[in-house]
Amino acid sequence: MNLKAILLGLAGFAFFSTHDVIVRHLGATYSPVQILFFTSLMSFPLVTLMLVRDPTQGNLRPLHPWWISLRSMAMALGGMCGFYAVSTLPLAQAYAIFFTIPLLITLLAIPVLGEKVGIHRAVAVLIGLAGVVVVVRPGGAELGLGHLAAFVAVFCAATQSVIARKIGHEERRVVMLLFPLAATFLVMAAGLGYVYVPMPLIDLAGMGGIAILGFLAAFCLVGAYTLGEAAVVAPMQYSQIIWGLIFGSLLFGETVDRQTLVGAGIIILSGLYIVVREASGGTSTTTPVLRNRTRAFSPGAFRVSVALRRKSARKGLANSDETP
Repeated sequence: MNLKAILLGLAGFAFFSTHDVIVRHLGATYSPVQILFFTSLMSFPLVTLMLVRDPTQGNLRPLHPWWISLRSMAMALGGMCGFYAVSTLPLAQAYAIFFTIPLLITLLAIPVLGEKVGIHRAVAVLIGLAGVVVVVRPGGAELGLGHLAAFVAVFCAATQSVIARKIGHEERRVVMLLFPLAATFLVMAAGLGYVYVPMPLIDLAGMGGIAILGFLAAFCLVGAYTLGEAAVVAPMQYSQIIWGLIFGSLLFGETVDRQTLVGAGIIILSGLYIVVREASGGTSTTTPVLRNRTRAFSPGAFRVSVALRRKSARKGLANSDETP
């Protein structure tokens, strides 16, 4: 089963990388606000498919409105910054920075989830941050808005993941899915008038493709986490560095220096170590990194954990129906 899970995980992150290629191509012409607006709009029908068979009763009023509001704003800001970073940075370098999400989740889990981080994971975080310094090499290369946007996207993604871990067992999945997506749509709509550029149909279709690819990526990850262990599937995200190198070189003429690859390797190793520590048991009470199952700044990519909860609920209902 783990082999199938690995293949599905690899497929999911391949879809995400293809998603980023379209974002980068369109980002040369359009603002991330415009791309994110249309992508969010086209994601609503796809996400609705995840909700039409919701067996739980209730309304759309959040039980934790402040946490939901913060998470929704983090998705809107993170999506805009993530799309901008992908549009302006070499793909491999953007991915190297995005790989720091587990490191920041580990840190944010301390105040938000009450997680205790021991010396081993603390050292892993410090080593990962050293890898970031190697990648961005402050003082040795020009740092631009793309780098800042990438780090803001990382912070927003980690914030979303930790909040989802804190309140996800109480909030309805429809609230967890629709509120962030609606917030992204409304915030981008507010700024669209300032940046709008008329689009030919082919570019509009490209934005639809972004939404579809994000949905397919998340769908693959649901299958992966259903079939395999989280500790096996989670590291598959690092396969994106390979796609970043391939797509960046073939499609955009990007070259990645040795320092970026070395820094990415350091970040990946530190992230893997944190995953192993959480999976080994006894070192984490909430396993926040293992619960981070998808990218938080792709509108079509519904929360994998929410979909997995629905599968578990269905299984529980089926078992109860079979009980005499």
